[in-house]
Amino acid sequence: MDQLQEISEKKEKWYEANVTNSRFKPRDVKSSWGEELDVVYTPDNLAGIDYLNDIGLPGEFPFVRGVQPTMYRGRLWTMRQYAGIGNPEETNVLYKELLSKGQTGLSVAFDLPSQIGYDSDDPTVEEEVGRVGVAVDSLKDIEIIFEGIPLDKITTSFTVNPTSAVILAMYVALAQKRNISLDKIGGTLQNDILKEYLARGTYIYPPTPSMRLIGDIIEYCRTEVPKMNTISICGYHMREAGCSMVQEVAYCLSDAIAYVEEVLKRGIDVDEFAPRLSFLMCSGMRMFEEVAKFRAMRKLWAKIMKNRFNAKNPKSMKLRMFTGCSASSFTDKEPLNNIARGAIMSLVASLSGCQAIHCTAYDEAYAIPTEQSQRIALRTQQIIGYETDIAAVADPMGGSYFLEAMTDKIEKEVEKEMAKIEEYGGMVKGISDGSIPRDIARQSYEEAKKIESGESVLVGVNKFVSDEDEADIDITLADTTIRDRQVVRLEETKKNRNNKQVEMLLDEIKRVAETSGNLMGPILLAVHEYATLGEICGALRDVFGEYQEIF
Repeated sequence: MDQLQEISEKKEKWYEANVTNSRFKPRDVKSSWGEELDVVYTPDNLAGIDYLNDIGLPGEFPFVRGVQPTMYRGRLWTMRQYAGIGNPEETNVLYKELLSKGQTGLSVAFDLPSQIGYDSDDPTVEEEVGRVGVAVDSLKDIEIIFEGIPLDKITTSFTVNPTSAVILAMYVALAQKRNISLDKIGGTLQNDILKEYLARGTYIYPPTPSMRLIGDIIEYCRTEVPKMNTISICGYHMREAGCSMVQEVAYCLSDAIAYVEEVLKRGIDVDEFAPRLSFLMCSGMRMFEEVAKFRAMRKLWAKIMKNRFNAKNPKSMKLRMFTGCSASSFTDKEPLNNIARGAIMSLVASLSGCQAIHCTAYDEAYAIPTEQSQRIALRTQQIIGYETDIAAVADPMGGSYFLEAMTDKIEKEVEKEMAKIEEYGGMVKGISDGSIPRDIARQSYEEAKKIESGESVLVGVNKFVSDEDEADIDITLADTTIRDRQVVRLEETKKNRNNKQVEMLLDEIKRVAETSGNLMGPILLAVHEYATLGEICGALRDVFGEYQEIF
């Protein structure tokens, strides 16, 4: 009898004596995808797993234990709080404060008009200017946001999608005006349009031209801005829209496959651009499942790149990720409880080996964070990173029977979900015909029922509900004067620029949009002349049209 068989037989007897016939029956517990969990996990749960081939060592294929050999011993994760508020001047002050407190990267939150290609003076978006992030109309605004901040010493993440090409051009133009070599600037563009059709809704153009723009950005950065992560493929927003954890990974990886195929059509070798693909994922409250999810996802991506796309460079197979706490797990009832939730989810992200983490501030169930709540969120990460021993070893939870079994199971569940997407015809087709949006809506409804019934516990909301009056907390109030100030600057910008030249450059953007040429060159020229974000997106709208949502 081998040892695994011996363990299995002993566990079966132990289970019968201590669980089946126990006076205190353990409650039934299921995984998030509905599978019964054992009370205890032992080596026999890992039968069939080959350590060297299926798990391996940190920094080596299939990267289950992390993408770097020494992980946080070599370099701690980037603490990148998502921030941006009101107008460029206020955002500049906020960024300098965050950097002075030890933040190591910037993450720009844009207001909705900037995300969907409208200038601040457009009546369509009058009520939204500066509300959920900073308003950006032209290069002038980017100059103010980054005034006094060395672009070659920090990295910047831009949470923007259909307008990514314009925002990237503004950042590049600013570097050029400061005589900073473009190979010195780095950061991440979110630039993931497919998830916008599924989860967020900040799209402009139909899927086909949107995919073309992403291809243009990747092609341009490959030679001109080599340290820029050209796309951050997002499972986060789909999870927040109601996806299950398995769907989050499956949809995200399927989106990534669609982007890789889009670029390969241009005849570019996969190893020339894949190392600059990155991911944005969601960290939830089910600790072991979440850590296992990230480990399984790294393995799946490594296999996809190696086996499906024939990548040769190990960097193309490494899944690097920025992780944010699940904001939908935060509650507006007893909001200070969210500090504990943020700490747990940041802990999960760090135990998972993520490269950058955002800890959600406790008041984000109400509004944009205050300075105090931002500081607490950053301090939470710093306490985890510097006061605990989490950074001491790579993949510290690796080797747990439960975690390894869960990692293996999630890998298989995701593969099943991805096969279903392939049957739909891929993500673009599944989005276009409504198949995937319907799956997300169905899953979201099921999760809502669990919260309503109490099966999914939210402390202070559906369990341990207090009758006491809650203490008020300070929240950020919208500044109603922001739009007026933005419009004044916009008018001054248009008055002082060469409008005839701008008009010619906008016509050139339209001309190139009608061909298969790369749009980054003409957009950059227009940005240098202070053509506005709304004008450039308007020129592209004239050619590409606008996407209409499918119900």
